[in-house]
Amino acid sequence: MKIQPIELFHRDKIVEFFTQHWGSPEMVISTGRYDCSTLDGFVAVNDEDQIIGLITYIQTNNECEIISLDSIIEGKGIGTLLIQEVEKVALQNNCNTVKLITTNDNLLALKFYQKKGYVLSNIFHNAVEKAREIKPEIPFIGNDGIPIRDEIELKKVLV
Repeated sequence: MKIQPIELFHRDKIVEFFTQHWGSPEMVISTGRYDCSTLDGFVAVNDEDQIIGLITYIQTNNECEIISLDSIIEGKGIGTLLIQEVEKVALQNNCNTVKLITTNDNLLALKFYQKKGYVLSNIFHNAVEKAREIKPEIPFIGNDGIPIRDEIELKKVLV
């Protein structure tokens, strides 16, 4: 496995990846509407040059926000390596905080990020309902049959 900056990877494959895993490259969350295929990020690829993980982010002033994180193979450290790359870039660019948003049904993500030092910092009640007005294909029921309603923000202060 190798990790490389997203801009070194063919954009068509990035768009295809997001379409396969999210329905489209568009991400709608409380902080905005994003075309993830155009954002900065990193790609994890296997020996056949297939995407097995991908992370995108934006930077605003001294804060970095992870917009998307996907790992195709769980438990292999792919997500951890991708987050570490973003945290390195954040520090290099004088960002002292990394934040992200996930939904209330994404219990695996909540567990994962907290293990990586992220803490719950905000809950946006019924935010997904507003996001569905822009992106109606967002499902109503998520992981483990949990209704998808709220967005949860997590933050990590970098040392």
